[in-house]
Amino acid sequence: MCLLCGWVYYEALGLPEEGIPPGTPWETIPDDWTCPQCGTSKADFVMEQL
Repeated sequence: MCLLCGWVYYEALGLPEEGIPPGTPWETIPDDWTCPQCGTSKADFVMEQL
């Protein structure tokens, strides 16, 4: 979950519009990736358990 805007990355859904297929683990997303909603860096995300 993004700490700045609250956007959530769901591994099961991926982010196909950004080339991240469903099932892609968070750990494998590049460190230079940015939040699609607010543009903040991956470093500003925290893991949330659902």
